[in-house]
Amino acid sequence: MIYTNLNYWRTGKMRVKENLLTESIPFPKKELFLHVICVEYLDKYQLKLTFNNGIEGIVDLEQELYGEIFEPLKDKSLFQKVYVNSRTIEWPNGADFAPEFLFEIALDKQPVSMVGDPVGYANEM
Repeated sequence: MIYTNLNYWRTGKMRVKENLLTESIPFPKKELFLHVICVEYLDKYQLKLTFNNGIEGIVDLEQELYGEIFEPLKDKSLFQKVYVNSRTIEWPNGADFAPEFLFEIALDKQPVSMVGDPVGYANEM
């Protein structure tokens, strides 16, 4: 019987050319998740939103008010009762929208103010 040499290193026996333990790089302290911090009713189904990254924008939700949970919001007296809860906007009937969805709508229109970083991440370390 003819044997050949191993063409691999045995587990745990591999040569290490450099120190694999390196100093960890601290993660910058910044908001990773986008959320709404302020809402203001404007007119009809339009809201002015302020996001945690400093961006302010206007969203028109008229075309988004369909389905069992959103249909009641077509009543403007209920729509106007919008408030910030759990980092997004919400209404007394429990309807809410994801902040990322609202941000996308706000950016489709001309932002009212671009104080922050439009992608949601500040450049601070």
